[in-house]
Amino acid sequence: MNVRDRPAPGLSFPILVLLALIAAPRVVLHDLGVIEEGTFVNALFVFVPPLVWIVVVLWRRLPHPFLTLLVVGVLYGVMLMLGHQLLWTAAHEGAPPTLGGNLADLSPGVQQGIIRVFAALSSLVTGTVVGALCGLVAWAASKALPKPATMRPGT
Repeated sequence: MNVRDRPAPGLSFPILVLLALIAAPRVVLHDLGVIEEGTFVNALFVFVPPLVWIVVVLWRRLPHPFLTLLVVGVLYGVMLMLGHQLLWTAAHEGAPPTLGGNLADLSPGVQQGIIRVFAALSSLVTGTVVGALCGLVAWAASKALPKPATMRPGT
């Protein structure tokens, strides 16, 4: 299989980034304590961006909705990772998490390194899973939607 045989996301890279970016404000607002989990406003920031992703893919009738939204999810995961890492101190109000148990005796710097690496990986996984779930929904919906009408010559 060469590069030409592989399915493409169906949207330009800037549009994929833009779709991922519409979900990024929640990271900033949450980490700065502007919005809190369990509120209606937070729910809007959680659910509206992925719904927009799905609507865009269905509206554009992209041939590979799962792949498209998986890519958007990975990009979103990168944005989650960067946002959480850049806002780490603000999010933890100067009291970052520490390790316990057998790892409690590690130096604070090593503990922070370990925690940040796992937080970064968690962000990447979260974004990817959100993209995959949205992609599955969009794929299923695309199969259920009627095919667009095509014009026949002479009509």
